[in-house]
Order: sequence, then structure tokens, then C-alpha cells
Amino acid sequence: MSDVSRDGAMKRDWRRDDAVPPSDLDAIRDAVISFGRQQTQGSDARDIAVALYDGDALIAGAFGRTEFQRLYVSYLWVHADHRGQGLGGDCLRQLEAMALRRGCVDALIETLLDEVAEMYEHLGYACISHVHDFVPGFTRHTLLKVWQARD
Repeated sequence: MSDVSRDGAMKRDWRRDDAVPPSDLDAIRDAVISFGRQQTQGSDARDIAVALYDGDALIAGAFGRTEFQRLYVSYLWVHADHRGQGLGGDCLRQLEAMALRRGCVDALIETLLDEVAEMYEHLGYACISHVHDFVPGFTRHTLLKVWQARD
């Protein structure tokens, strides 16, 4: 049942935290992204993903999107039992190869871990920004890898 004010208009109602349905959170996110893409005119955003399986078991993967000739890496993960074997770098190289075929000219990735930032630098990424204590005790590293100059 809806609350209606004396003038017949719907009564406004603030909802917080768990009272906001997940579908409404998705709607807010999608509306912000849609608005931003309308402002930039010509977004060609496409999801991009790669995953490595051992049988049916997921052991490593990465995903993000390509947009405006850039690979945006959102998540890169390797199962704890398989870390230190180069699988993270393999995932990243797989994504990069796919992005290059889509016409991307560079790639952007972020991490809060210093040792992971060093791994990305070893793979050809350059740190373009640091935010110290982004989370207490952690630095946010933003890294960029350029394959060719932008027009």
C-alpha cells in the first residue's frame, strides 16, 4: 500500500542499506553508466573475459571491458593453490591479446597490493598514480600499458 500526501502525490520514502533492493542498486549503476556513455558519445563497451580450468575447477581468471580503444581490467584472480606459477600473467596476456584484436591501444589496471603492482610493472605496465592509504595501510596503484600512441 502506497502512502499518498494530502494533495494526492506519492509520498517520498528514503530507504537505506538492505532496504534498497538489489535490482534498484543495479538500476542506479546502469543509469550512471548509461548517462556517462551518452555524454562521451560513441561508447563501444564490450565485456571481455578469460578463465582457466583444471577439469571443471576454476583455477584462474580475469575480466573487464574494452571501451574507447582501452582495455579496462576489473578483476584478475588465481586460486591460492596455483599462485606463483605465472598464471596471473598468463591471464593478463590472454586479455591483452583479445583487446588488441578489438583495436585497443592501451590497458588500465588497478591494485591495492604493492607486490601485485610490481608484477604488473614487470609485465610492461607503468604506474600512473598512487593514492597512499586509499584503504588504511594500502596504496592504490593505477597502472597503464601502452601498445601504440593514441591519435
